[in-house]
Amino acid sequence: MFTGIVKDVGAIAASARQGSGMRLKVRYTSEAEFGDLAIDESVSINGACQTAVAVGPGWFEVDTVAETLKKTTLGSFRPGTKVNLERAVRPMDRLGGHFVLGHVDGVGRVLRIEEVGGSRMISVAFDSRFDAWIVSAGSIAIDGVSLTVASVEPGQFTVAIIPYTFGHTTITGLAAGSEVNLEFDILGKYVARQHTAAAAPSQEPSRITESWLSGQGFA
Repeated sequence: MFTGIVKDVGAIAASARQGSGMRLKVRYTSEAEFGDLAIDESVSINGACQTAVAVGPGWFEVDTVAETLKKTTLGSFRPGTKVNLERAVRPMDRLGGHFVLGHVDGVGRVLRIEEVGGSRMISVAFDSRFDAWIVSAGSIAIDGVSLTVASVEPGQFTVAIIPYTFGHTTITGLAAGSEVNLEFDILGKYVARQHTAAAAPSQEPSRITESWLSGQGFA
């Protein structure tokens, strides 16, 4: 589990296909944050939870499976691609963002970026089947960055980016047409799921049958 508070901006050092998957080598810059990273630990790379399979001075490697490549932008990574990095949250850490699982729901597309008083308003298009999972003033993770939804309409939402976040994550490199990994708030998903289940007609067949009524003394 992660919080969506990016700790470092790294870069892809190498990428190589492995059957239907891919091996990625990632270089990081913050020794304080990633210097003690060990094999089998989880790392969020642009919002996708990955497992370190090899580590070395200033770098680590992950194996990305076909399902992840299908649902995220990781398959487009090439040497030099900048990536947001975050290690898994510890129980004693401050939860500065929101609960981010690193399970990307899908890829969105940046529609426009507007500068407003030093901040940026970024509008993103997404698959409208996820409409029930997002609300205004709720949380969303874009490329692993925890952000607050400023406004939402069917198949589209807008977030406000403060200057610090804009300058210290890969969001600074986005432009209209850029593809981004999206993870909707897990709490919203559960609420939507419960609402759907409550509204659905019961699938259990009625136990009141003609023979049951007869057995209870009803002619």
